[in-house]
Amino acid sequence: MSEYIQITTTTENKEQAVVIAEKLVKLRLAACVQISGPVKSIFWWKNKVEKADEWICTAKSKSNLYKKIEKTILEIHPYEVPEIIAVPIVNGSNEYLKWIDEESAKDK
Repeated sequence: MSEYIQITTTTENKEQAVVIAEKLVKLRLAACVQISGPVKSIFWWKNKVEKADEWICTAKSKSNLYKKIEKTILEIHPYEVPEIIAVPIVNGSNEYLKWIDEESAKDK
């Protein structure tokens, strides 16, 4: 398993995305969270196809923090079943990965 991960979640508006991003960064669960959107999502929900504009949060962190990140997102996310997925960062510049190490899960 990779030591570094990107965690993605989506929200129904920019304000919710900012709340999640700020919480993850302030708690040092992520070194950075990028917010992008809106994007158009088309998905199955309760036996029908739905469409929604959503905002994407992409957090850069370490795999050993995933469970805490998931728990934190679930505590504040308005969706009944939010998307919370993680993918490994298989490679990156040494300086950037070192920065993730230095800024994630660190008390100041």
